[in-house]
Amino acid sequence: MLRAAVVQFEAVPDNPEANLSTVRRLAGEAVGDGAQLVVFPEMCLLGYWHLRRHPEGRLRELAEARTGPSITAVRALARELGAGLGVGWLESDGGRLFNSYAVCLPDGAVHVHRKLHAFEHEAISSGDAFTVFDTPWQAKVGVLICWDNNLVENVRATALLGATVLLAPHQTGGTNSRSPHGMKPIPLEVWERRAADPAAVRAAFDGPNGRGWLLRWLPSRAHDNGLFVLFSNGVGRDDDEVRTGNSMVIDPYGRIIAETPVPAEAVVVTDLDLDLVPMATGRRWIRGRRPELYTILCEPGNELPPREARFSPDPVTR
Repeated sequence: MLRAAVVQFEAVPDNPEANLSTVRRLAGEAVGDGAQLVVFPEMCLLGYWHLRRHPEGRLRELAEARTGPSITAVRALARELGAGLGVGWLESDGGRLFNSYAVCLPDGAVHVHRKLHAFEHEAISSGDAFTVFDTPWQAKVGVLICWDNNLVENVRATALLGATVLLAPHQTGGTNSRSPHGMKPIPLEVWERRAADPAAVRAAFDGPNGRGWLLRWLPSRAHDNGLFVLFSNGVGRDDDEVRTGNSMVIDPYGRIIAETPVPAEAVVVTDLDLDLVPMATGRRWIRGRRPELYTILCEPGNELPPREARFSPDPVTR
């Protein structure tokens, strides 16, 4: 059994000190409720969607190495609390920038995943490796950041590498998708008037541009691969968009076993019964695969037919 938490909060743009303060407070709350692993959103130490507006020089000023002050502080906090903590930040390494996620374990180990499909800024590079690692809790953990999870091959590869728990930090909901039946923006005034009209913000967050959109695909990532998904999302204003929260924990059968009850900052804590994994439907499907039939998946240059390609998702608009 692993007790885990998913957290949602509204990051302060370009203010890692303020966001670290929030991480400390909410991590303490989660661990106080027994959480052994606490998952925060993508890029939570810096804010997210506004980064696309920065010149490259400003991004380089904001970026930090994995040994820099922010991850060093989270690593120390993980030791202090005796828990694993996952946080997102803008990583600098050898002159390259990455949308990265660090999981700091209580023994001092730090595992870093670089977003495989980065699109936030032309100066931010995409990662080139999957991230799966052992933990003290008899769970093997994988990490995929936001759009990484939309591509089914990434989650399957992570499962094939042995992951039984997938950390899925996001900044999503309310995006301006060009797909005719994709997400659409939520007006900023709905969020800004949340105290005066809580019913409106709840309806928007739970509707087709928030939770409704997630339920079209997110549970299938857990079900089809027989693993737990810990979905942590931003909430509130994110530059000119509104993130919808809806942080949740999904079991290997695709069932939501815990989720935030509020369209606001929240910590969701629940137990993961790891004994569910071996006999999960998705695990049986993985064992029944016929990889010799799937060469088309690995051949470069495969594209959708032109008519379908016209409506293919644009990663910049999700």
